[in-house]
Amino acid sequence: MYKNYLIVASKIDKAGINITTQLSQFGNMNFYLVENEVIFTENLNTEKFSHYDFIIFASRHVSEKAEKTISIHAPGNWAEAKFGGQAGRICKTSALFQKQLFEKLKKNIEKFDLRKYDLTLECTHHGPLINKPCIFVEIGATEEEWKDRRAGFVVAKSILETMEEFKENPYNEIAIGIGGPHYCPNFNKIQLNSNIAISHIIPQYALPLTEEMVQEAIAGTEEDIDMILLDWKGLGNSEQRQQAMEVLNKFYIQKRKTSDFTSK
Repeated sequence: MYKNYLIVASKIDKAGINITTQLSQFGNMNFYLVENEVIFTENLNTEKFSHYDFIIFASRHVSEKAEKTISIHAPGNWAEAKFGGQAGRICKTSALFQKQLFEKLKKNIEKFDLRKYDLTLECTHHGPLINKPCIFVEIGATEEEWKDRRAGFVVAKSILETMEEFKENPYNEIAIGIGGPHYCPNFNKIQLNSNIAISHIIPQYALPLTEEMVQEAIAGTEEDIDMILLDWKGLGNSEQRQQAMEVLNKFYIQKRKTSDFTSK
């Protein structure tokens, strides 16, 4: 499906440099090191992306709780664009690539005893906005973790192995996720423990849901969408759930609740 990958990182991002340095030791790969922050489209020479099928942004993650995390997500903004990109626009991504990378990260975190880090999906957020399918892979959340060589090695090895082994899987069902918090605990379980591959996630804080948001998520997924996955309790109160369903019922796509899978 994808043959040519480009790894993008900022020269001022300690986690990005950690990951790309580790990747460079595995062999000949294609890197694009940016002078400034990669989340701002204007900092990128997007012509460099034209020769590649898929873009992987290696980056740091920052959070208020400063917990040790390894996370992945697609870039884009459901509403306003505070941190790069454009308001209401998201990048394309691959649900299959995200799933296979997430599974590989889980395996290598356990294999190389990095269990002090939490592996998590994040909802779709921040820039840049580019015209190639892409994903962010991040180490968080303080300088200690950004410079952690073992964490950098695990992320780099997982990226490399996913690129080398990536293939289409006809048994996967492709989904977009709606509802729940930024770190997506219910979607995490499904991504790891089912045949469902999740691409974009619209969190509760981005609601109320609009048709445009759903259309963006569908168009922003490389694969055909099989279902819309709902974190039902994470959609808000009964009125908010009803509003979301009124929007979703305009789309003739199967709707399932995360609890249908996580309660088993």
